[in-house]
Amino acid sequence: IPIFPRLAKRYESRKVSLHGIDHRAIVKVQTDNGLVGYGDNRGRPGRLPDQSTVEPFIGRDPFDFINSNLDMGLSGALYDVMGKYLEVPAYKLMGQKVRDAVSVAAWTRPASPEEFRDEIRRAAGEGYTIFKIHTCAHHDVIEQTRLAEEVAPEGFKLHYDFNGNRSLGAVLPLVSELEKNHPIVGYIEDPLVRTDIDGWRRLREQTRLPIIMHVTPLGGMQEVIHGVADIYMLGGGVGDSLATGFALGRANIQTLVQLTGGTLTKALALHMAAVMPTHTAHTINLDDQYEEDITTERIPVIEGASPVPEGPGLGYEVDEEALARIAANTPIEI
Repeated sequence: IPIFPRLAKRYESRKVSLHGIDHRAIVKVQTDNGLVGYGDNRGRPGRLPDQSTVEPFIGRDPFDFINSNLDMGLSGALYDVMGKYLEVPAYKLMGQKVRDAVSVAAWTRPASPEEFRDEIRRAAGEGYTIFKIHTCAHHDVIEQTRLAEEVAPEGFKLHYDFNGNRSLGAVLPLVSELEKNHPIVGYIEDPLVRTDIDGWRRLREQTRLPIIMHVTPLGGMQEVIHGVADIYMLGGGVGDSLATGFALGRANIQTLVQLTGGTLTKALALHMAAVMPTHTAHTINLDDQYEEDITTERIPVIEGASPVPEGPGLGYEVDEEALARIAANTPIEI
């Protein structure tokens, strides 16, 4: 079911690329005993999953697909319906829970320093203590940081995504400046071209800021052997993410789940993070981008963290009237 939720009101007066944020797909799974499960996944315009995605699963047992790497919306729906059948939260089908709450980050599209300052004020007021933003050639990272410091409460941290497109010579002075003079900066994601393994290692040797790698071109374990990052971001299929998360747990290396979508997507991320031994970093979910959603409740943020859902399945109920209304929305024109 394609849906096009209205974005947060703050975007009404802000010039920003909104490409794809409002394009999501809900997968609704009904079983032969009358149970219904729901999943959510954010897609690109023109590339949302459709009925052909789920046709091969009709008539199958959902338990055949535990820890599989299906479309995230379909995976979420299957875990939702399996948990409802067993009357247990989804994390009990993934592993042993090791935490009751997970640190979560707010998010926005690339923003001018002034707009970024407003976003930091907004996020802090909503209970967040971490904020992720992609850097952009149009805006000065140092100036963004300075203005964020004007309004951020004590202990608030910035997570900068450098987009994986810099060279070591370009990134070293910038990271050095941020580390030396701006303690609000807490994380640097994808500072270099991902295939520059030697550059990643050299950078990590010269900074104490945690370096995050998202998307591992060598498969994950080779990057660990080479020591390229302090934190590895997970966000592919449920099976691969859990397998990697448990492997990194054995190595005592921090993990971070990024699943982007609405409330149901965030709920799935929280279930996954709940069982990963070293998921002591934050999750990134984008649920703070939407003015409306299809669930009867939104997931709270309390002192920087969200509680792991304890209800059956994903733990959040869907409002069918809201689903129909949001599915009838007109998508944003670029």
